[in-house]
Amino acid sequence: MLSMRKILLALLCEIVFFTSGFAQNKSGVTLSGQPTGQAPFPLSSYKELPDPTPTDRAVWHKVKGINLSWGDTHVRYKKEVPAPITGLQKGLELTAWRGERISAQWVVWADRPLAGLSISMGDLVHSNKKDFIKHECILSGFVRYVMTDELNKDGNGGCGVRPDAAAFDSTLVADPIDHLPHELDINPYTTQGGWLSIRVPQDATPGIYHGTVTVKEANGEIGTLNLRINVKERVLPQPSDWKFHLDLWQNPFAIARYHQVPFWSHEHLEYMRPYMELYRDAGGKVITTSIMHKPWNGQTYDYFETMVTWIKKADGTWSFDYTVFDRWVEFMMGLGITKEINCYSMVPWRLSFQYFDQATNSLREIQTKPGEPAYEEMWLAMLKSFSAHLKEKGWFSITHISMDERPMEVMKETLKVIRKADPDFKVSLAGALHETLSDDLHDYCVALRMKYPEEMKVRRKAEGKVTTFYTCCEEPYPNTFTFSPPAESEWLGWYAAKEGLDGYLRWAYNSWVIEPLLDSRFSAWAAGDTYLIYPGARSSLRFEHLIAGIQAFEKIRILKEEYTRTNNRAGLKRIEKALKLFDESTLRTTPASAVIKQAKAIINE
Repeated sequence: MLSMRKILLALLCEIVFFTSGFAQNKSGVTLSGQPTGQAPFPLSSYKELPDPTPTDRAVWHKVKGINLSWGDTHVRYKKEVPAPITGLQKGLELTAWRGERISAQWVVWADRPLAGLSISMGDLVHSNKKDFIKHECILSGFVRYVMTDELNKDGNGGCGVRPDAAAFDSTLVADPIDHLPHELDINPYTTQGGWLSIRVPQDATPGIYHGTVTVKEANGEIGTLNLRINVKERVLPQPSDWKFHLDLWQNPFAIARYHQVPFWSHEHLEYMRPYMELYRDAGGKVITTSIMHKPWNGQTYDYFETMVTWIKKADGTWSFDYTVFDRWVEFMMGLGITKEINCYSMVPWRLSFQYFDQATNSLREIQTKPGEPAYEEMWLAMLKSFSAHLKEKGWFSITHISMDERPMEVMKETLKVIRKADPDFKVSLAGALHETLSDDLHDYCVALRMKYPEEMKVRRKAEGKVTTFYTCCEEPYPNTFTFSPPAESEWLGWYAAKEGLDGYLRWAYNSWVIEPLLDSRFSAWAAGDTYLIYPGARSSLRFEHLIAGIQAFEKIRILKEEYTRTNNRAGLKRIEKALKLFDESTLRTTPASAVIKQAKAIINE
């Protein structure tokens, strides 16, 4: 006879298989109701949606033939207009520390079609002719276009329900980095970007490396671009050793839906592997877990199911099964993501808790809230059981009972239950700033617009606590929407360094909309708010720049530690001068890219 846990898991699998068969029998459609013209959930290859912005042939009248140039990684080149590059740039020089990941963007635009556009690049050769950065360290991809929208009409953020996509300007915007196809067909009067991501080995010989990028089409070679990389003596640690506390909430349920596999099956875990490796290689530190049903109600297209099976026995006592929780945590820890496990949420957005009731042989819900006897009885039973399980697994010291955006009084009542269950539980909160809660929170994250008092940051650091910030739909600038300037993602790491914070949180790493490769718009919040990476473990301009900002944070940390140790006051003053540039109030008038370029110039002195 099947156990209750196996019955529940079997029901979940049947739901996934049902939706899989349903999806494969019809053409794809975006969340806004737009047909995609292809099968749902494309993976290895796909067609972009038609461009709603008509091509103005008048702006193309000066373009003759094919144009090829290095571009700017901070620019989202528009598909329908010629790239605004004055004087084709055939050579590019980049500077990197050993161990750093650097990027470059090339751009091609033409007044005729390009069939089978492709690039090739060999090893980067040191000027001594003996040392190399192997081509295996270089990842190339096409910069593809996805549908986006805009900020709210008042320009003060992207929050709020958006049931009518027509009420917002919709355009195709450059964002996904598609490393899967070897070639791409390009229509006439089109601009197309390409991306290079170069991982400089930590043991690379310092000096100048040279390489050549060859761009081709089916009819032959289009042209070549020269790349020169100046590798410095300094070494950036491996991402696993970065101090920056990166917390991007992962959504395993979105991956199961998109790939049409049963939850928590072997196939599901294998599909998740490349996505979570991307997170790890960006320095991801936290494993996101859901310990109850729908902790955030329905704020994502694929909502979060519980990873803990709650069972109320016929005799009225509680039982908890951690099979799925363990499977997910062990999978993530096996990839090297081991610093923190955050468990959501004792205080969900909808104060309703689902469990399996043995007495009625059915799923039931109880509505209760912190401060009520039913709430305390239920959560005391869960947390005592959970504490024992975590200690048995050896995970208790890194596990946090986590909440987000909860009021002060609710937090106080919740903390009473946590401390009564096990006074040694660590607690995390992403929400409003309450100084009186600081002592109770090991991991505290507040919105960028809220500023920790300096003494609070110093005290928390001395106590070994984690102190970070987040952005969400409320911030017009900086942000990580698909229409946000990509440099704003990079700006975030510099800002953390300026404020003396430990890192950054974003609520959605991969909470995809229904067709995320094609249309990033959501029925609530601005486009791209729900995810940073794409199906097929494709990166994005936003994600690559986020990593660049994290690396800047690490460089600044290393330099400050060295300059403090050697009493290099001039070096410390240069760093402080650079960091003062990162003021969010200036971003409406001063692009993040300009601030970053100026700061890099100061740091590189």
